[in-house]
Amino acid sequence: MARPREPIALIEAKGKKHLTKAERDARKKAEITAPCDNVTPPAWLSKKEKDKFNEIAKQLLDIGIMSNLDCDVLARYVRSQTEYEKITRQLSKIKFTPDKKSRVSAEEQIAEQTGQYNYLQKIQVRLEKQCNADARELGLTISSRCRLVMPKKEETPPENKFLKHA
Repeated sequence: MARPREPIALIEAKGKKHLTKAERDARKKAEITAPCDNVTPPAWLSKKEKDKFNEIAKQLLDIGIMSNLDCDVLARYVRSQTEYEKITRQLSKIKFTPDKKSRVSAEEQIAEQTGQYNYLQKIQVRLEKQCNADARELGLTISSRCRLVMPKKEETPPENKFLKHA
């Protein structure tokens, strides 16, 4: 199976492949780069979500890994994170104590609360998976950032010609 194509800057940074100037220029012309001049949050995000979108987008633009094409993924990430937080707050409010004034038996009340808890927990797990998937796509996780970091050439200090005679 062939390896995925790497950008010419990454190949040069690794220093493992020697390309002629013509090959390098041809590969640079063939590379597709998306513009990053119109990174704006979609209209369907709330004010608070738009602020979060802009905060994360600024950080991603600063390190040079976001383009206009990534706006939708970032918006989905922000929305799923907001929904995850809502569900988590709802889960923390559920108390497994029966209401003594209710006509329904204590066992039935606890069974209903458990069912509600399980339902919310399933939604929470789905949202967490969605957040993690979007975060990996955007380079927001440690492991995905490690794959994005360009290796630096190891600089060897210049050889001291006077040490040979010592």
